[in-house]
Amino acid sequence: MSITGGCQCGAVRYRIEGELGRASICHCRMCQKAFGGPFGPLVSARISELTWTRGTRKRFASSNKVERGFCADCGTPLTFEYSDTWIDVSIGSLDDPSLAVPTVQLEVGSRMTWTDSIPGLEHVLPPDGYYETIQSRQHPDFDT
Repeated sequence: MSITGGCQCGAVRYRIEGELGRASICHCRMCQKAFGGPFGPLVSARISELTWTRGTRKRFASSNKVERGFCADCGTPLTFEYSDTWIDVSIGSLDDPSLAVPTVQLEVGSRMTWTDSIPGLEHVLPPDGYYETIQSRQHPDFDT
């Protein structure tokens, strides 16, 4: 199985030749800050099955135990690096994020309590024709 992914601008790309491991969302404060959101959605992969196919990720040692990889050009969070055997990649950086459905939540003590209300939030759509006016500069969800 070949699974691909990368950053928003396309400067950094990767391929995983193997099965994905555990998918999770982490509510810790470091993940909240690293992802700029209420949690960090991550899925594990074997380091031996991960190949960087374009560019080089920049890394930040967010603690004495973990480095976080990201694109230095566009800022996309890419990895959570904690082991010599396993690495977590951000689910949103996968070309097909539906391949990684979280099965566990971590650090729920830091959870932003308002996330419970997300399913009940009003759905707001832009005016007709809005999307036709957008010229995306985002890299497509496939290797180029």
